[in-house]
Amino acid sequence: MEKIPILRMGPYLLVTIQVDLYDRLALNLEADLIQTVNKTGARGVLIDISAVTIVDSFMGRIIGNIASMARILDAETVVVGMQPAVAITLIELGLPLKGVYTALNVEKGMELLKARIGPDHDEQDDEDDDAGIE
Repeated sequence: MEKIPILRMGPYLLVTIQVDLYDRLALNLEADLIQTVNKTGARGVLIDISAVTIVDSFMGRIIGNIASMARILDAETVVVGMQPAVAITLIELGLPLKGVYTALNVEKGMELLKARIGPDHDEQDDEDDDAGIE
């Protein structure tokens, strides 16, 4: 079964979607991502869709669902790399993606997550990591 990798970077999770998602893969990503947020206590989710060329209403709802569920688990969601055609399609489908922040690229997306979560959280994570090392 094909899976989309979820990488952990400190308090953030990074997902890079390199293929057009079919329904089963999108549902698996949604479940895996929310389980990973819950398990790791991640405070931010960055989803890179720069390689995605086709988005239908189902995929748009999945992205919105991920953001809503992540928010319930105290994590912000940022989608980066959206192609103009994808943005147009989402608007034409009437999918505003409430609760989903967007940025042009991964670098700007990480800056946005850091701004949304606050710098104090990163410092606290570093202190927690250092406290466990003897």
